[in-house]
Amino acid sequence: VLLSFPAYAQEAPLTDPMASAAWLAGCWELRTERHTVLEMWMPADGGMMLGSSRTVATGEARQYEHLRLHVDGARLVYTAIPSGQSEAAFTSPAGAPVRADSLVFENLSHDFPQRLVYRRLGADSLTVRVEGPGPGGSTRGFDQPMRRVRCEPPV
Repeated sequence: VLLSFPAYAQEAPLTDPMASAAWLAGCWELRTERHTVLEMWMPADGGMMLGSSRTVATGEARQYEHLRLHVDGARLVYTAIPSGQSEAAFTSPAGAPVRADSLVFENLSHDFPQRLVYRRLGADSLTVRVEGPGPGGSTRGFDQPMRRVRCEPPV
């Protein structure tokens, strides 16, 4: 992950982990010819951020996910409940400070994914890197480039 995002190692850490995730609030979209992914995050309040994600292909919802982000001590915890699956929690790695433009979460005992990296690329774009075990002990993963969109439907 550090090789994929070299700036991660150079930034100063933040002291309030939830404040570091404030930029995530709002609506983010990945649109391709085959599908659209919309991820929505509420602003932090009450010690947490709540989110949801939906993937639509050929006019039909194919996947959805309920998301929760909260602080546990000095670490952020990212909890996901994907459609048809059990809840899984991922924490910011011990000893890896939370940064202003990247959020890293791991759960090395989970099947796939084991690591999620949200990387802000500016005010209106981010990339979500999803990684886990691949064949022969390798790491496999994919990137989801997303852009900020309006949360309200057009009138």
